[in-house]
Amino acid sequence: MAVSVYIRLKLKESPLFVQLKSQGKVSKSPLKESFGNAANLKYVLLALFGATAGQGVVWYCGQFYALFFMQHTLKIDLVTSYTLIAIALAIGTPLFLAAGFLSDQIGRKKIMMTGCLLAALTYYPIFKGLTHYGNPELERAMETNPIVLYYDNPVLAESANVDAAREFLNKKGYSFATASNPGSDDVNMRVGETDAGAFDDSTWVSVLRTAGYPAEANPDKVNHFLVVVLLTLLMVYVCMVYGPIAAFLVELFPTHIRYTSMSLPYHLGNGWFGGFMPLIAASITVSTGDIYAGLWYPIGVALMSAIVGSMFIKETKDRLLS
Repeated sequence: MAVSVYIRLKLKESPLFVQLKSQGKVSKSPLKESFGNAANLKYVLLALFGATAGQGVVWYCGQFYALFFMQHTLKIDLVTSYTLIAIALAIGTPLFLAAGFLSDQIGRKKIMMTGCLLAALTYYPIFKGLTHYGNPELERAMETNPIVLYYDNPVLAESANVDAAREFLNKKGYSFATASNPGSDDVNMRVGETDAGAFDDSTWVSVLRTAGYPAEANPDKVNHFLVVVLLTLLMVYVCMVYGPIAAFLVELFPTHIRYTSMSLPYHLGNGWFGGFMPLIAASITVSTGDIYAGLWYPIGVALMSAIVGSMFIKETKDRLLS
């Protein structure tokens, strides 16, 4: 924070803004000009849905959700998970500069849209890989002994027992499916070919252990190197969408309303689309019972930005600031 404050104290207004201010051409009502003018509002919305929304979810998924997934789903211990993500962050940090430099050469749009598209296409296999290398026992158990909850739909769908059973499995980070069991007056679980009976904490734990479901990741079976490789790949996407974003937003809007115009899409993209990403993804996972289902939110938003940005946003690299 001290370094951040020092940098900000040393910053000065851009020469263009200083010139406009001296000429009395600074906007008197930037909110009205930014959002009341149809042409400017169009750029605000394009920046939000075609760039910053995707940038926000890619950033949060690559760092925060990946950490959440390792700790709460794969049950990798706290110190190990933080160490692995810290190593990936250390490796990836210089790539912010590389992405920014490359965007000066070939364009902001190409780098950002490629990052969003790659994220959308590869998130699912990357997180499957995190399971494979981070908790192989969990992966093996889910493949050989899938969990199915049976209950009478829709009579028991909202019952307390069903809620307790789903919460029991969600907290353990186990994927499960649901199926109808007409006439049943309780929720039952089947693990592979084994009927675990009605919901009972101790009985279900015993059946799950017998079926190979681990209580936590075995430290000796965590492939630290390949987990870091996958986490670093997530960081590459973060750098691709984040490295050029500041220059892109500065070049997109005219100087006299630039700060107001770029603030809305930037903060909504990061604060709302990105900030709510862990909560929304976790909620989707809990509601479906699929540990990978939460990825559909960042995949959908990143794909939206890749499509909108590619189709409707023009390259800004060579645009003269005015």
